Amino acid sequence: MTTNTDSISVNDHKSKKNDAKIQSSKKSGSVDNVIDEEPFKLTNENLREFMARYGKENPETLVNIKTLYGDIHIKLHKETPLHRANFIYLVKQKYFDETFFYRVARGFVIQAGNSDRQQMANKRFEIGEYTIPQEPVKGLKHKRGAVALSKQWVDNPSNRSTPFEFFIVIAKNGAFHLDGEHTIFGKVVKGMDVADKISNVPVDSSEWPIENIFIKAEVIK
Repeated sequence: MTTNTDSISVNDHKSKKNDAKIQSSKKSGSVDNVIDEEPFKLTNENLREFMARYGKENPETLVNIKTLYGDIHIKLHKETPLHRANFIYLVKQKYFDETFFYRVARGFVIQAGNSDRQQMANKRFEIGEYTIPQEPVKGLKHKRGAVALSKQWVDNPSNRSTPFEFFIVIAKNGAFHLDGEHTIFGKVVKGMDVADKISNVPVDSSEWPIENIFIKAEVIK
């Protein structure tokens, strides 16, 4: 990344503390020697099947991101079914409730879904390690208020999304140089004034807000 406005990457703006390595522990057998099954985790192999089923069972398209600065309502696009289902899944798993708006690139984007807390690393481990195939939709552009997922910029020729970190475009004239690089899966329909307030908070040299901006997410409908 060469400037603050070139790209959205999960590598460039990870938490200031290294995420702790989480290792699974062996479960002890019960007295009758019944072996516990491994807990379900998402992978690239089971992602499509799981999200297709989950999306049908959970058709909601409106999510509220709660912050100390106010609420941001995000309308999810049905045209990006894997990304919509993934976001609803993470909200219902309470993943985002352990995270912050951790990157503020003034005049460009605000980015959420990460933190320097152990709970976040634990939750990611529980949910699984996976990425999401790009879902390009003609006509969806990185205009002001667009919501998209971050991605790895190294060894990712098909622009697969990372599932946990999302960003909101703040730029008044949009960030159209990102078109084709990220999947836009939603838009802010209420609370852009809140997003603007967040975009103006003091930050350090890595664009991490001086005061942590905690979020909670809930499905509205």
